[in-house]
Amino acid sequence: MIAVLLGGGVSLILSLLGTRYAIRVLSSKGYGQEIREDGPTTHHTKRGTPTMGGIVMIASTVIAYAVAKLVTGQMPSASALLLLFLFVGMGTVGFLDDFIKIYKQRNLGLRSKAKMIGQTVIALTFGALALSPWLEDERGQTPASRHLSFLRDYDQWTLPVVLVLLLIWLFVTGFSNAVNLTDGLDGLAAGASMMVFGAYTLVNIWQANQWCGQQNISYGQCYEVRDPLDLAVVAAALTGACFGFLWWNASPAQIFMGDTGSLSLGGAMAGFAILSRTELLLAVLGGLFVIVTLSVMIQVGFFKASTHSGAIRKVFRVEKGHRVFRMAPIHHHFEMLGWEQVTVVIRFWIITGLFVGAGMGIFYAEWVAGT
Repeated sequence: MIAVLLGGGVSLILSLLGTRYAIRVLSSKGYGQEIREDGPTTHHTKRGTPTMGGIVMIASTVIAYAVAKLVTGQMPSASALLLLFLFVGMGTVGFLDDFIKIYKQRNLGLRSKAKMIGQTVIALTFGALALSPWLEDERGQTPASRHLSFLRDYDQWTLPVVLVLLLIWLFVTGFSNAVNLTDGLDGLAAGASMMVFGAYTLVNIWQANQWCGQQNISYGQCYEVRDPLDLAVVAAALTGACFGFLWWNASPAQIFMGDTGSLSLGGAMAGFAILSRTELLLAVLGGLFVIVTLSVMIQVGFFKASTHSGAIRKVFRVEKGHRVFRMAPIHHHFEMLGWEQVTVVIRFWIITGLFVGAGMGIFYAEWVAGT
């Protein structure tokens, strides 16, 4: 537990102070955000705000984890190192995207195909290592499993390795892009991510206390998770990093996390779900990110369907090229309805809190029901 507290505390301080320094450095170099022209007009005043703040969150998390390990004299675990690899790897893809945007002074960075290739390489490398027998512990547990899971593995179904890798790819790319889509208002993605990582800190601590590898454990339903307490250290460090960054990213934002931050945070969420055997629970804890992504899918899908299909237009009685929302992602829809940006962010934080509370309630209730 000392390592968990150290990870969270050190990361919070590094992120809080490091982000302030990053604002000064990035501003002096002119590394400012480009704003999409078709977005809400109120966002045009944000043009030039320093971006790539995700670098600070990544550095704070990695350094805080290293400090926690050094102070406590513990060796890093395979699960934590894999999670950090995924976190930093997705952040690297995001950094390249941000840097190209700044260098070319436009709101388009990496081409979508190149970005997807980068995400795919990182996700599949992570998946292959997480399933590798080389990383088995003394009990034969690999960091990831070949079973689908909600609150724990469904042992009845052992999936082929290829299918597991496909699912890992879907989770990692899906959630990294979901957080990226959510990062459209000051403080929205950072605040929502902070709550999800806080939840995973508690989940991993609980799994460590009820770990099947303990001697003489004979109560409740224990958890077959490799290195749960070390995952809690990383989760606490990420929570602290988001907290410190949010101080400067809250409205009016003095810095943006950029794709460097959003892709890395989304990848880390997927990593926690995979390594803690709670893949489907992430859909509840990260419910806000799911809603935001669905809003984009609905908007694009219905626009194309109503454009090319007369039957769709007739059934729904809409014009050609109809849009379900005034603008997607859905947080911009509420802005277009006249909501203040701060109002949208706070209400979406409340929604995130409700999803996280529901997810934690489900997680604990399942354990209680099994005792």
